[in-house]
Amino acid sequence: MCGIAGFIGERETVPLLLQGLKRLEYRGYDSSGIAIADDGALRVAKSVGKIAALEDKLAALGGFAGKTGVGIGHTRWATHGEPNERNAHPQLSPDGLVAVVHNGIIENHASLRAALEAKGHVFKSDTDTEVLAHLIAEERDAGFSLPDAVLHALRLVSGTYGIAVIDAREPSLLVAARKGSPLLLGLGTYGTFVASDVSAFVSGARKVIYLEDGDIATVRRDRLDIRTLDDVRVARTPAAVDPAAGAPEKGGYEHFMLKEIHEQPEAIANTIRGRLLPLDGTAKLAGLQLEARELASIENIVLTACGTSYYAGIAGAYAFEQFALIPSRVEQAAEFRYRNPIVRPDTALVAISQSGETADTLAATREAKRKGALVLSVCNVVGSTIAREAGRGVYLHAGPEIGVASTKAFLCQVTVLNMMALLLGRTRQLSNPEGTEMVKAIESLPELVRRTLEKEDEIRRIAERLAGAKDAFYIGRGYMYPAALEGALKLKEISYLHAEGYHAAELKHGPIALLAEDVPVVACAAKIPGHEKTLGNIQECRARKSPVIAIATEGDGDIEALADEVVYVPPCAENISPIPVVVAEQLLAYHVARLRGEPIDQPRNLAKSVTVE
Repeated sequence: MCGIAGFIGERETVPLLLQGLKRLEYRGYDSSGIAIADDGALRVAKSVGKIAALEDKLAALGGFAGKTGVGIGHTRWATHGEPNERNAHPQLSPDGLVAVVHNGIIENHASLRAALEAKGHVFKSDTDTEVLAHLIAEERDAGFSLPDAVLHALRLVSGTYGIAVIDAREPSLLVAARKGSPLLLGLGTYGTFVASDVSAFVSGARKVIYLEDGDIATVRRDRLDIRTLDDVRVARTPAAVDPAAGAPEKGGYEHFMLKEIHEQPEAIANTIRGRLLPLDGTAKLAGLQLEARELASIENIVLTACGTSYYAGIAGAYAFEQFALIPSRVEQAAEFRYRNPIVRPDTALVAISQSGETADTLAATREAKRKGALVLSVCNVVGSTIAREAGRGVYLHAGPEIGVASTKAFLCQVTVLNMMALLLGRTRQLSNPEGTEMVKAIESLPELVRRTLEKEDEIRRIAERLAGAKDAFYIGRGYMYPAALEGALKLKEISYLHAEGYHAAELKHGPIALLAEDVPVVACAAKIPGHEKTLGNIQECRARKSPVIAIATEGDGDIEALADEVVYVPPCAENISPIPVVVAEQLLAYHVARLRGEPIDQPRNLAKSVTVE
């Protein structure tokens, strides 16, 4: 996996492919490549590292400039095989006439490879994708057209894929297919684009077609045909391209991540705009498409997600139980469908994913639907697969998030989940005055975040104490527990400093053995229920000589004597307390990574949208 860009039309092909790949750089990658069909042959260029290295390779090779017609490109995030040129995409058929770019994983690639090797096929890479190129070549050798060859090959594979395929012998067409990995077609005036993300072609297309699972599209310069794996022709309705998905700008900030941290007041304002009803003490979430009676019939809630979204889900589960009195649990999406979870008809599953394409969360969504659950999505990307499969849900409206380490999405997810808890609570025991107080708390969030951002200079100074460490712990209780988990994740993602988040009570159950003067502890210590217990845990850390950095509530007179450094955040309601604390943690992680000289926006080995299990 990571990014696909393809084009067929009347413009010079290579510049369009490079432009598309550059717009996909934010997703994270370790190598890249392109292939174009030209005079009965394929011209291929691949390189390890950034797109700039691929451009240098193209310049050195020569012969690509001025070519119009059809081509495909890819930025690869390594799954099968280390990052090098032979494993980079496009992968080729043995005769070098078929090129394939692929996001996803072919799960039965080993058995298919063995069968092909028994027939005399010789493989040049370690990738699962090359198996697909060989399968298509076999079908071509049997006399099938490229679309039919792709169809027959895909019937043999198990797993997930978003692919684009070209053949030097049929330069007037491009074949694209998807199953479990997003793929879009962009319809423009001078050609058609294929991509894994609409941002790759936003400037060249005004309409987009979202391929469904099992779709195989044959794209010619003058027409488009889509059929299923069962060879049934289907029509997909084009949607308008959102101009906001265009090329991102840093806006004067050194990194996208810092820009996005500072965009969070506006992002939360956009998330709550028009959704709170102060007079009624409730929220209006039209995307849920549920009447009050239907909301009142929900007796169990399961939240499923991965990574940052999982931690937001923990905070959401606390809010659902606190305000709606609904038993709620958070499931790691990768485990959900493999352990036969108990899902009753009165269960609502909330699938949380920034991209709306997270493979494990999508699989959990489908399993919950099979078991008869009401499925709701919380996503940021409009038209994403999870949002479309769920059919009901809430969009974050957080705006594009380019930095691989999520910032805006977490805050907006916690905000949305609190609004959902408010809405559900008002169908139960939550009174109008109590609901009104919760509305006021949520409305205060943009200002709370602004006031926390004003602490950046102080946090930058504190980051110097953490930058030289090799290990760190984050601790917290109650709503501070998911804040601790998220803070540790941010630090390890972008600074490569090993950090672990723990419930503060868990220190005594093992991790306390690792505390020492060179192991700092970040204590999430907002003044909420359990605060006194957290102060006791801080004292335990100090007794083992661990430096303590506390993130505490303004006016807390007890914390300063216990911690080596304190970042004070504004006081707020318990249910929204993770938000200002996490903003402080984001800034801390950013400045630690900056001091360590790390590539903050694109950390090694990480991808923005994880579309493989």
